[in-house]
This record gives sequence, C-alpha cells and structure tokens, in this order.
Amino acid sequence: MASRADFDVAIVGASLAGCTAAILLGRAGARVALIEKSPDPAAFKRICSHQILASAIPTLERLGLTEPLLAAGAQRSRLHVWTRWGWIEPTEERTAYGLNLRREVLDPLVRRHAAEEPGVELMLGLTAERLLREGKEFAGVVARGHDGEEREIPARLTVGADGRDSPIAAMAGVEERTSPHGRVAYGAYYEDALPRFAPDFSGWMLDPDFAAAFPTDSGLVLYVAMVTKDRLPEFKADPGRALREFIAAVPEPPPIERGRMVGSVLGKIDMTNRMRDPVAPGLALVGDAALASDPLPGIGCGWALQSGEWLADSVSPSLRGLGPLENGLRRYRRRHRRELREHAFTIHDYATGRRMQPPERLGLAAAARDRKVAADLESLMTRRAQPHQVMPRMLARSVAVEARRLIGSRRS
Repeated sequence: MASRADFDVAIVGASLAGCTAAILLGRAGARVALIEKSPDPAAFKRICSHQILASAIPTLERLGLTEPLLAAGAQRSRLHVWTRWGWIEPTEERTAYGLNLRREVLDPLVRRHAAEEPGVELMLGLTAERLLREGKEFAGVVARGHDGEEREIPARLTVGADGRDSPIAAMAGVEERTSPHGRVAYGAYYEDALPRFAPDFSGWMLDPDFAAAFPTDSGLVLYVAMVTKDRLPEFKADPGRALREFIAAVPEPPPIERGRMVGSVLGKIDMTNRMRDPVAPGLALVGDAALASDPLPGIGCGWALQSGEWLADSVSPSLRGLGPLENGLRRYRRRHRRELREHAFTIHDYATGRRMQPPERLGLAAAARDRKVAADLESLMTRRAQPHQVMPRMLARSVAVEARRLIGSRRS
C-alpha cells in the first residue's frame, strides 16, 4: 500500500491538533493531506475557553507560532485562583506563562501556517464518509465534497483530528470509555470589563461551582460560569442575566456589571469525558478525538497541540522507512498515555460535580498561605508536571503548613 498511496498521511480535521501534526509531519518530509469539512479557511471552534496552558508553549515555539500569535493580540497569561482561604498567586517563572487568543483569530492563523508548509495540501470542504482499508490496516479516507462528488484519498497513515465526537474513531470502531460530567458551562465576551489581574487568568474555586475570567485579544475578556446541573434551569431561562449575576456575586468580583457583552452567550451542557485508544492499525487519534476532558482546567487547546506533536515525532521515522509504522504508532500510544493518563484520572474524578475532598481543601488552603505549595500547585495546574511528581511533596508540605498554622493560633 505504501508505494501506491497518494499521501503518507491523511489528517481529518484542520483545527489545532490536525494542523500541528500536519506542520511537523510536513517538515519531516511527509506528504500530508489535511482534510477539513468546512469550506471556509477562517472557520473556528465557537465554544472554547482558548487558554493555552504553559505545558504547550514549547510546542507553539517549535511550530514558530508564538510571535505570530502575540502579533495577533494573544495575551501572555498566568493563573490566579481564588479560594476561601485567599488567592493562590502565580510564580514569576517564565515557563508558567500560557497564551490566550480567541479561536476566531487562533484557528485561521494556525490553519494558514499549516497550508503554507511544504508537503501539506489543505483540502477544504471535504467530509470524510468512510475509511479505506488495505488488509487489516486503515489506509486513507473517502471524502465527499459539497458538490456531492466523492474522492478517495489513500494514505499510509490516517489521523482523526475531528473532535470529541470523532466520526473517524466511530468509523474505525475504536473503543470509547466515558465518565460523567456533572456541570454545565456558559460564557460570553465582554469589553470594558477587564478583571483585576488582567492579562492574567482569574478563577474562583467556589466548590462545587467555578467562575473564570480569560482576558484575550482586542481588549475582550471571556467570562465563564461552570455550575452543577441543578442550576441549569436558571441559566436556560435567561443565560445573559444568569451569567452576569453569577460572576458579579463571586468574592472580590470582576467588573462585569460595568462592561458590555459582545456577541451572545454560549452554552455547553453535555461535556461527557471521553477516552479512546489513540491508535489502531494504520490509524491515530489526536486532540479531543483521543481524549476529551472537562474543560474546567483549560487543557483542551494545549493537549491538542501537544498530542499532534507527539504523533508527528513518533511516526516520522517510520514514514521515512526507519522501521514499520506499527512501531511508530506504539511509540505514540505510550507517549500519550504517559503524559496524559494521570491528569485525565484526576480531572475526570472532579468533573462529576462533587465537592472537594479534605486533601484537596488542605492543598488549596496551604497554597494560599505558602509559596512553595503554590508553586507545586501551579506546575500541576499548568500541566508542566505529572501528579505523581508533585502531589506527594505538596501534600506533605501542606500538612506541615497547616500544623504550623494551628500551633501558632493556639499560642496566640
């Protein structure tokens, strides 16, 4: 099949994950078909908090996109988190900064860079209808254009970068595991309403509800309410009013009431966590197609970029003839699981809408009082460290911080 394939790789979905994989595979010498169902090169994902956490900044720098994003108005952003014990403040570490840019600007920019990469052919207005097979392996796609005509796109490797509902994963029969999500999210852009820490992110851990402010380009800020599903009726009845009142009622509230809403309120009710095996014979999944988690921690954009990079690095040697493709896919599966499985477990556990458990409350309280605990928590929240790397140390220091506080209060 390899000698007869029109392309080395057929990527379905030209958003962040698909474009990242396409750019890096193209640079490695692969012939890439980048297939996008929208005919509009400026199409973008409409419901997204678009916070690119610090863990993905090295990927952006490798892609050569950091400066173009900043030039387009992206805001360098750290994390400030309110708890009932006080604010958890960010460190001054350069590696703790993320970026925030509206998807309306981000998606077309990244797609344009992918289309300009030698070896990448952007195919707009094509919807994948079914998968091609060569024996037991997937070997490209059959795509239908808006004119109804079908086109076969043979490839040595097929990549599903088509989102959390991933038609490619469904066509391939990839096993899916789900876990429930107990919250709903509503958000809207405001102007003249920048929060106190802008351009940094602000979040309010209200337990079990959550509020967030994402300063972004053009002087706008995205305000988001993520609340348990028992509050859904009030948001459905009047989304704009419910969002504004919810944000205005948080402790030390941002100035949403003096701002003006730009556009309409966007809502997301079904945020079921989805996990799939990221590989099958001749096929790989990246971004939300492989792992779609609770957006509360703001990890979707970053994991899209990173998983696209991991795939390209894993399979490029095989596409150049250095070993069978299945070896490259195994490398990708191992990397994906090693990097994300622990994070997914902790995220999905809290996504049920439950209240925080005693160790979690202890950690947040200590982080609000102790800079070392705050630094460990920051490295975890920005996904620069694995849970097993920081949580034991963070818990031990949190116990010590609380013990000193109790002893001090008794003496006083």
